[in-house]
Amino acid sequence: MARRYDPERRQRIIDAAIRVVAAKGIAGLSHRSVAAEADVPLGSTTYHFKTLDELLVAALRQANEGFAKTVASREALLGCGTDLAAELAGLVGEWLTDDRTGVEVEYELYLAALRRPALRPVADECGRDFADVLARRTDPVTARALVALVDGICLQVLLTGAPYDEEYAREVLARVIGS
Repeated sequence: MARRYDPERRQRIIDAAIRVVAAKGIAGLSHRSVAAEADVPLGSTTYHFKTLDELLVAALRQANEGFAKTVASREALLGCGTDLAAELAGLVGEWLTDDRTGVEVEYELYLAALRRPALRPVADECGRDFADVLARRTDPVTARALVALVDGICLQVLLTGAPYDEEYAREVLARVIGS
């Protein structure tokens, strides 16, 4: 049987892994469940990703890239004449009020880093990159505090199911910024 050239297979496997995590959580992720979701032979998942950690790293990296694009699309976040707290609160609102599946998957992958050390550098990279963006408007320590606060607000909304309160977020972010 001739091998079929499929340049998109690796990406389909990553996309399928994200869908599996969204539907079943990390516990539901296996090479077999991803192969079924991607509609590829089981051997394809293990060919492209020898371990589940390798697959999870690729999925987390892709989730991080999605967040980075969202941040980059908010040019006002970097504008010196804008209210940084309001811009951040709006960003979080945009992230949490649309389909939350992506946010849930990203946080699930971050939390998986507690038990899977291979994920830690990628999870840390996203936080550092976000802090680097915010440090253009404030100092590095405040930028890191803002990232931690944004993470905390997001986790509270996701875990409680409460609606996102943009005014509350703007107020507490402004306190950290000092404005």
